[in-house]
Amino acid sequence: MDFSDFRLCEQRWFDDFTVGERFPLPSRTMTDALFAAFQLASGDNHPIHYDVEHCRQHGHPGLLAHGFQIAIQTAAGAGMFPHMVEESLKGFLEQGSRFLKPVYSGDTLYSVLIVSELVPGRTTGVLTMRSEVLNQRRELVMDGFHKYLLRRRPAA
Repeated sequence: MDFSDFRLCEQRWFDDFTVGERFPLPSRTMTDALFAAFQLASGDNHPIHYDVEHCRQHGHPGLLAHGFQIAIQTAAGAGMFPHMVEESLKGFLEQGSRFLKPVYSGDTLYSVLIVSELVPGRTTGVLTMRSEVLNQRRELVMDGFHKYLLRRRPAA
């Protein structure tokens, strides 16, 4: 059976991408349940991330998200990009983030990946994407980058 009939989209190679292409990701409201799931998965046990009263005593209106909890909102797997590169993706090489504003339980986040650089090699290329996360007030709360190693289009 040829499973290519079940692909969500056409396959793309390094050469098929252009600087400026945008890959929006689904929005997500940061609920108390997501804070608890992150604490469970990460092992983080600082009360600023799970104790509402501790947060209030330290001047925060509610639970304060850990930076990694915000960075994971840019996981490319939440969108279409990984489906586009099933055949060409060699690896996820690097990621970096800057945390610009606090994110609290109840905030809704909107994430996007934007192709910012294409560095071709002989048989592969490095695709860099800028990552951005905005809150419901359209404030940039995090920016950063992802780098992916993709195969170049095979010769016909």
